[in-house]
Amino acid sequence: MTGMGLGEIFRQTWISISAHKLRSGLTMLGIVWGIASVILLVGLGRGFNEDQKTRMRSIGTDIAILFGGRTSAQAGGYAAGRPVRLTVDDAVLIKEQCSLVKTVSPELRRSVSEVSAYNAASRPVRGVWPEYQRFRSLEVSDGRLMNESDENDARRVVLLGVEAQKQLFAGKKAVGETLTMNGSPYTVIGVLKEKKQNGSYGSGPDNTQLFVPYASMARDFPLGERPGIFRGWVNNIVVEVGDPSRHEEAVAQIYAALSKAHHFDEKDKDALWIWDTMAGAKLTERIFSTMTLFFGAVAVLTLALGGIGVMNIMLVSVTERTREIGVRKALGATRKDIRRQFFSEAVSLTMISGAIGLAVGFGMCVGMKYLPLPKVVPHPVVSLAAILASVVTLGAISVFAGVYPASRAAILDPIECLRYE
Repeated sequence: MTGMGLGEIFRQTWISISAHKLRSGLTMLGIVWGIASVILLVGLGRGFNEDQKTRMRSIGTDIAILFGGRTSAQAGGYAAGRPVRLTVDDAVLIKEQCSLVKTVSPELRRSVSEVSAYNAASRPVRGVWPEYQRFRSLEVSDGRLMNESDENDARRVVLLGVEAQKQLFAGKKAVGETLTMNGSPYTVIGVLKEKKQNGSYGSGPDNTQLFVPYASMARDFPLGERPGIFRGWVNNIVVEVGDPSRHEEAVAQIYAALSKAHHFDEKDKDALWIWDTMAGAKLTERIFSTMTLFFGAVAVLTLALGGIGVMNIMLVSVTERTREIGVRKALGATRKDIRRQFFSEAVSLTMISGAIGLAVGFGMCVGMKYLPLPKVVPHPVVSLAAILASVVTLGAISVFAGVYPASRAAILDPIECLRYE
């Protein structure tokens, strides 16, 4: 006996597995679950990352929300500690002077009484320019969005968030209906699509809100003038940056423009408070990328433990087949033949398990797309990198699990083997 073909190797592997079905099955299960867990856990990590990006985009794409702050330094003869109150004129100023800002909108927020033919509520209303709808990712499921004519003519039209529509119209068609808001009749022109949104600012998620033209809101729902609140005052200003790579330059332009209008130092960062969604998106991506790496590390460790199980079963196999090894050597098998036999058996065992694991992991990721998961649990995203990492790790485990047992078998003395009981 001077060598073994591939078919003989697979035959011997199958005989070894069949002779100890439970032990072999449990050993293979470790590899199967290790591979599947790499694909599934990394897929879940990527799913969380993609889900958070979607939720961040629902707040707005490449936007910054500006709020008035308080000066922290003297400037132009004005004392430090002065409040900065934003106005609709500031939005116009940014639009005209800040070339790196693509679009801008002032924002008024009120909670007013709303009465429909079916129900009443007191929900938050936002008065905005039409451009706001695009960069805040507002889309309608029924009807239309606000347009320039609605703003220019201060029309009494309103968009309903999905939750507002359910409360005020109790599942009935809302578009075209009249909604009385603080005594003024508004026509519902659209119902917004439901958003997956895990954050907001001001008065809550968009699903709960109503949206009207800024000019209409400023006319129909004015706040009583008092210190800090005056004609033209706005809650905040929302801007969209034209080039995300020049986001910081755009913010600097805004500071420079508003510093002249409000008499503060353009380097005084306390004069304005800015919620930068791009910075938030980058932070969120770092968090979930780290989480994905952690998931992957845990899964690879699980796979490595499965490899230890394969090496253990091969060492046991060497001990149990000591007499067989002696017979093979007596019939002419060389150390190379014995080493190749046991190494090939270990590789076959891991590769068969790995193929099953890849199928199971891929199947779980695909299958979960069709399950009604809770909103907080995203659908996993199959990662090519995770599959490649699994295959590379499996190859390393095959070598690790096969070399030592095969070497142990190869160096056994044939005479001692034949004496083994």
